[in-house]
Amino acid sequence: MVTWNPWHGCHKISAGCRNCYVYRIDARFDRDSTKVEKTANFNLPLKHGRDGRYKLRGGETVYTCLTSDFFLPEADGWRAEAWQMIRLRQDLHFVIITKRIERFYVNLPADWGGGYGNVTICVTAENQDRADFRLPLLLALPARNKEIVCEPLLEEVDLSPYLTPEIGLVVAGGESGDNARVCDYEWVLKIREQCRRAGVPFYFKQTGAVFRKDGRIYRIPRRLQHAQAQKAGIDLP
Repeated sequence: MVTWNPWHGCHKISAGCRNCYVYRIDARFDRDSTKVEKTANFNLPLKHGRDGRYKLRGGETVYTCLTSDFFLPEADGWRAEAWQMIRLRQDLHFVIITKRIERFYVNLPADWGGGYGNVTICVTAENQDRADFRLPLLLALPARNKEIVCEPLLEEVDLSPYLTPEIGLVVAGGESGDNARVCDYEWVLKIREQCRRAGVPFYFKQTGAVFRKDGRIYRIPRRLQHAQAQKAGIDLP
C-alpha cells in the first residue's frame, strides 16, 4: 500500500476518533498529535528518484493523509497545492478518507468540475449519527468516485438510504489497539445485506481486536485481524 501524508496531526471530532491509531503511535515518541505540520513528504507525488523517474510510479493507488485529515482547517493554506499535485499526477489514483466532508469545498480547485477521475472520496460513518450527518453530504458532492468506510464500526448502522449507484464500495471493520471497543459480526452482516440489496460492493476489512460473534467475545491479535475478516468470505464484488 502506498501512502502520502502531506501533513501530520489532527483533532478528535467524533466517536470514531476516541482511540485513534495516530495518537497511539505518536504517544510512543512523545509527539503531540494535535500539532498539525507539513511533512517532509509534502511533495511526494512530484519527487523524483536518482534514475530521474517519479518515486511514485504510475498505476499506484495512493492513500492520502492517513495521519491527519485532508480537509482539516489547519491545512487550508496547503490544500490548494496538494490538489495541484493530484491533478498533475493523473497516472496515480488518490484515495482520500475524511471525517470532515462538510469542509470539502474549502479551497476546491477551480477546474474540479464533476470531480477528478483519479480521486476517490471516502467518508467514514462509525455510527448512525455520523452516517446520517456525513453521507447526505457525500451524495451531494460533485465527485466521480465515492465510498463509505464504517471503521471502526461501533454499532448497528443502517446505510440503506445512502446506498445509491454513486457509491462504489462500502468498507466495514472493527477497532484495533489495547482499548478497542467491540465490533459485532451481526452489525457487519447487516451492512453486507444492505449492500447486497442495493447492488453495492462490500469489503469486510478487519475484525478489530474485540470481536463478538454469536454472543461470544473473541480477542484477536493485530496480526490476525485482516486474515480473520477475509476468512469469513463475505465480501461482495
